[in-house]
Amino acid sequence: MPPTDASTDAGTAPFSIADSDTGPGADSEDTLDLRLPDDFLAFFAEEAEAAPAARGAAERGEENGTAQGMARPALATPTGDDLLDRVGDWGPTATSVGVFQLVPVRIDRDLPLISRWMNDPAVAAFWELSGPETATEDHLRAQLGGDGRSAPCLGVLDGTPMSYWEIYRADLDPLARHYPARLHDTGIHLLIGGVANRGRGLGTTLLRAVSDLVLDRRASSARVIAEPDLRNTPSVSAFLSAGFRFSAEVDLPDKRAALMVRDRALRDLL
Repeated sequence: MPPTDASTDAGTAPFSIADSDTGPGADSEDTLDLRLPDDFLAFFAEEAEAAPAARGAAERGEENGTAQGMARPALATPTGDDLLDRVGDWGPTATSVGVFQLVPVRIDRDLPLISRWMNDPAVAAFWELSGPETATEDHLRAQLGGDGRSAPCLGVLDGTPMSYWEIYRADLDPLARHYPARLHDTGIHLLIGGVANRGRGLGTTLLRAVSDLVLDRRASSARVIAEPDLRNTPSVSAFLSAGFRFSAEVDLPDKRAALMVRDRALRDLL
């Protein structure tokens, strides 16, 4: 499980959102077992049939605690055949620091930039993906060639790729063995590029924006989950400032983590 980290190197390569591609990498070899059990697939089918009623309740503010008269953006329709409700279709969102968008990674375009970020010493200490580009490529292909439970994305701010994100199904991740997971829990891993982007609240702003996107676009998800390394104090602080609450300390195979949770019901209070 990669860490959730809010520090790394800058990326200023030219980028066009029109060039994004959500398809899996061709001829990829999975490094993880990303096949869903049959009983999970059957359960998701039942959930999809019940989704319209749940969406209606959410849009009326019955799930998210929205104050009367304060409308939230319309919630997207769960597709049933996409475990993360098509992250690539979530679109841009306005923030106090500019227009931000999650753009699904395309290996032929994005690998050099992401690999360079992973080789920043401050990042390598937590992500452990430093070395040749093949290390990062294998990590990306394991997700792109899987069943869709994890979506690697570039974070593009005002047209410039400046961060790397993984939006994933926490309830289907090995993380679920270490905390009381709920169906459709959505997890976030984050790596922000650029020394100039560190220490000025950018991570907090984008974490709040992305977790809002999750709650707005995934009607079935009541919580956003993160598990930054406890040693990564700036990352833990950024999550707290972004409306997440500290839930517990958890011992994971590769780290001792702070389990951070942002609840739909508390999103307007924290």
